Amino acid sequence: MQYGIASYSEKMPPRLRRLPEIAYNFWWSWHRPARDLFKYLDYPLWRSTEHNPVSMLDEVTVERLNELATDPLFLRQYDAVLVALDSVLKNGHLWFPKTFDVLADRPIAYFSAEFGLHQSLSIYSGGLGVLAGDHIKETSDLGIPFTAVGFLYERGYFRQHMTPDGWQEAIYPRFKPEDVAVQEVLTDGESTFVPVELDGRTINLMVWQVQVGRNRLYLMDADHELNSPWDRELTSTLYGGDQDMRIRQEILLGIGGLRVLRKLSISPAVLHINEGHSAFLVLEQARELVAEGMSFAEASDIVRSRTVFTTHTPVPAGHDVFPFHLVEKYFHGYWPKLGLSREEFLALGTQPADPHGFNMTVLALRLAGQTNGVSQMHGTVSRQMFHSLWPEGRVEDVPIGHVTNGIHVASWIGNAMNRIFRKYVAPDWIDRQDEAILWERILDVPDEELWSAHLHLKRKLMTLIRERARQMRIEGLLTPEQVLCSGTLLDPDALIIGFARRFATYKRAGLIFEDLERLKRLVHDRHRPVQFIFSGKAHPADEGGKRLLQQVYNVAKDPAMGGRIAFIEDYDMQVARYLVQGVDVWLNTPRCPYEASGTSGQKAATNGVPNLSVLDGWWAEGYNGSNGWAIAATGVCEDVQMQDRADAAELYRLLEDEVVPLFYRRDDAGVPHGWLRVMKEAIRTSVPVFSTRRMVKDYTERYYVPAARRP
Repeated sequence: MQYGIASYSEKMPPRLRRLPEIAYNFWWSWHRPARDLFKYLDYPLWRSTEHNPVSMLDEVTVERLNELATDPLFLRQYDAVLVALDSVLKNGHLWFPKTFDVLADRPIAYFSAEFGLHQSLSIYSGGLGVLAGDHIKETSDLGIPFTAVGFLYERGYFRQHMTPDGWQEAIYPRFKPEDVAVQEVLTDGESTFVPVELDGRTINLMVWQVQVGRNRLYLMDADHELNSPWDRELTSTLYGGDQDMRIRQEILLGIGGLRVLRKLSISPAVLHINEGHSAFLVLEQARELVAEGMSFAEASDIVRSRTVFTTHTPVPAGHDVFPFHLVEKYFHGYWPKLGLSREEFLALGTQPADPHGFNMTVLALRLAGQTNGVSQMHGTVSRQMFHSLWPEGRVEDVPIGHVTNGIHVASWIGNAMNRIFRKYVAPDWIDRQDEAILWERILDVPDEELWSAHLHLKRKLMTLIRERARQMRIEGLLTPEQVLCSGTLLDPDALIIGFARRFATYKRAGLIFEDLERLKRLVHDRHRPVQFIFSGKAHPADEGGKRLLQQVYNVAKDPAMGGRIAFIEDYDMQVARYLVQGVDVWLNTPRCPYEASGTSGQKAATNGVPNLSVLDGWWAEGYNGSNGWAIAATGVCEDVQMQDRADAAELYRLLEDEVVPLFYRRDDAGVPHGWLRVMKEAIRTSVPVFSTRRMVKDYTERYYVPAARRP
């Protein structure tokens, strides 16, 4: 079966022959005129396909396409989008090629277990994947030669369904490659396969490609007839299976991923490991060099010189640690190729402070020359966690730096805010987003206009909530009681606080429920009611996270809350986009110091939604006293229950004394001028600093370019 752009050749009118090319480049997802083009194509279809242009091209009628081929308004926009796309593909006037003279023919290669480009390609679970997707997008915008490698998960991450008693059910629907913007990589007109030896048998990885602006993401897939039925499941599910499944996936990601690049004749100057899942690629690099005649020590020095590693979690359980017997099972024939003994090989992944398994983060730290955490505080915590790898030096000298995460602003900004920025900040603000001085102009936006833009985005959020509830009720997926707790009773004129992220226990989604009577007073205040929207998934194997989710869901169902607390199920990038744009406050309550970064709060702040957050992750750097609120009770306490009570008390105090009164303090026209000062300050301090524009420039200047220039 033919997939991809070529499959539309007969259906597409000659005048619109390049429309599939736009649909198959995820650049459309952050280029607003391209998105508008597909809305114009067929708006009901745009909504029913959940904003998937490939599905739209499958379903749109030939009659409609022929009609558009003679529509002057559509053709004018179509031609303009093509001009913009061609400019991107030809490199344009971009920052990187104008600033640096390296990487012209040798790209950065970026390895990650997940990528969040758009909800139509469900190969992500949460923040790590969305960060990876934003990273690729920004490298395209900046003109950085960049190639990414991951998996094509046919069942992706799970779809969430909540039972009437609040228990999460995980559903794994398979998607068809022809329904999403992926294409086969062909070699001499045939599918491309890369073999990887795994426990005495060969796994053949089929290679797909995804176009992301001017850069590409290559995805490996074991689900085809060349592999045995039991091996075809190796790339089916993201973060699924037991440890044996996980180590096999990570071998394929690191070792197989590097072999994919070799097969495609891509010779990267720098390799970037995004979290420890792909760390086996450092061994594969070393194996290649040892095969050329080097010693392992010599090979290791070269590997370090060209490898960047980013660690993303300060939670010990978040680092993959495999039992030694599993590592021996899959690598007993591999370490001789490195010139190592069994003991020397296993030592590469053993942490002296916790020598009870093979730690993928430790492996990456030993063989990557440049390592970073994802916020200033996370860098500090990481140096403490892994001090035992460098026991002779001081903690502060442990070679782990930090590059604070950011967001791809063009992907996350609401259109109503975009119009405000274009009018008052600069028409080309997207291209100049990291110019801090530019954002002083946001202070001059008339309060009435900024408030109107926010209310528009808030109404869009309410529409999404009600339409999702209506559709799920029609499909028989919700009981009447569940419809009510899904947000249909929320008042769009009242204060709405959003909390959306992975339901892990340390993120403390239930902190606001510490004192239910005090919470009820807040939500039932006749003149100043407070409302909450929760959303997020717990990992299917995380029983504690699922129980926490059930607690939140059942509180939302409680008639005593009067519909003021809502839970939106099946959290994905589409729901996230509406939430960060449309709520009034973004709540984040991790147990400090376990929040590595927290980019959802950055997305909210960019849209003028103030944060109410523990001083952890990015917010420890971003908070300035005027752009939101800090939950800073008593610092870090060894008694977690005492810490939770103290943080909850401070959260209630902030809501009662500061947040709620400020939100409801209005002039005669209903405009909250004091609140708008906080909104403007959130925008002013967030956009230029906590964006991938700044983040990717940091990586480029501090890590990529120095590594690429090493001999």
